[in-house]
Amino acid sequence: MNLKRILKHLVYPDWLARRALPAASLARIETAIADSEVRHTGEIRFAVEASLGPLPLLRGQSARQRAVEVFSDLRVWDTEANNGVLVYLLLADRDVEIVADRGITQRVPQERWEDICREMERRFRAGRYEEGVIQGIAGIGRVLESVHPRQANNPNELPDRPLRL
Repeated sequence: MNLKRILKHLVYPDWLARRALPAASLARIETAIADSEVRHTGEIRFAVEASLGPLPLLRGQSARQRAVEVFSDLRVWDTEANNGVLVYLLLADRDVEIVADRGITQRVPQERWEDICREMERRFRAGRYEEGVIQGIAGIGRVLESVHPRQANNPNELPDRPLRL
């Protein structure tokens, strides 16, 4: 149990998530997702969370474990080609996680996702959250273009709207 982490999450206010990514930023992120998805058949979701609650913290839930949980809750796995990708940002930990469905993980090494996360985190450290997310989505889009290129029939299976959890 990491008491420093627990305290940090318990005092981390939700309004900091709105300050880091205000409504206008979320609208631009939604546009970036929609623009990316016209170039491939993958589905991208973005979720940001200010902090974890007491029970997940006491269980020692990591940002990665929470991202996998959100991936499931948002049904990012529920696409015909199993080509959904979640970008999850946990602000209190300053951690970004990318969770890809099995139709992608078989073809893209984990190191590629980690490279994109590190680049996003570099921008986040500078306080450029919107820029970091949009650049991350662009990087994910390039990966998806290579493994799931655009096809004539490309339905939008998941909402493009970012979520604040």
